[in-house]
Amino acid sequence: MAADRDRVPTFPGSGKQIVLPRLGAPTADTHAHLDMLADPAGALARAARAGIALVCSVVDLTEEPEVTFDGLAGWLARAAEVLAADCVALGGGEDLGSPGLAPPDVRLIVGVHPHNASKYDDAMHVRLRETALAVGAVGLGELGLDFHYDHSPRDAQRDAFRRQLGLANELGLPVTVHLRAAHEEGLAILAECGVPDAGCVIHCFTEGPEMAGAFLALADPVYISLAGPVTFAKAQQVRDALHVVPLDRMLVETDSPFLAPAPYRGEPNEPAFAVLNAARVADELSIDPADVASACLENALRVFRSRGDAGAAL
Repeated sequence: MAADRDRVPTFPGSGKQIVLPRLGAPTADTHAHLDMLADPAGALARAARAGIALVCSVVDLTEEPEVTFDGLAGWLARAAEVLAADCVALGGGEDLGSPGLAPPDVRLIVGVHPHNASKYDDAMHVRLRETALAVGAVGLGELGLDFHYDHSPRDAQRDAFRRQLGLANELGLPVTVHLRAAHEEGLAILAECGVPDAGCVIHCFTEGPEMAGAFLALADPVYISLAGPVTFAKAQQVRDALHVVPLDRMLVETDSPFLAPAPYRGEPNEPAFAVLNAARVADELSIDPADVASACLENALRVFRSRGDAGAAL
């Protein structure tokens, strides 16, 4: 079933007028880089209007993490002001998508990307542990392997991957795993080190059904996260993989500002665009978009629990 596009406000992108589907239920963007957006506050306001209830923002400790740590409260406050002004301008705005026009809940994932693995030493390990606790991080990441760019030596990537997996197990946190041109080895390292009991998200999944099944078979807390590529014309293997991923093991994300989905590929991506990925998933599976949206939000809240939710069941 296609997502309903009636009565959905448009808002400006970078030179295009963006029209987003209404899914019929709120959902989550489980992987964004808010610090890389030109206007994080505006993006959070637009996400609320699109029906995004939760955004997980990924913070790399080697790349000016204070931009997020110092800026997040201000971004949320400004987003709330924008939404309040919208509500007045539109005469109440009951159709804007987010109940009460509140900004999304933003939760932080912290770690060291494989691009920066050469900077992962003992001091960084201690810093990551301390920071994760101090900021109430809901996960470690994005960690993993990137053998496409090889910005860090592969042995350094492997070491940082294993050490961060160990730390996640120690802290009882889930991990967000980045794999590019390294899925087989990433699978092997996860099997060797053990998937954290708290969960494991395969971020921006780009492979086919066989690889999806292999990750899912590792452990119950493994989730497959769909980003912009699920909408790309030449990425049918990703859509084929949807047919082996149960709804209770599925997430959607943007990886914003990267990988904007069709039909806005090439534009700066932002959390609101997660609804386009969810709508494409629903189209492929011929199910109600509200079911995809609700399942992805429920899964996100399960794996990326806030500190206060850590002992609570959904």
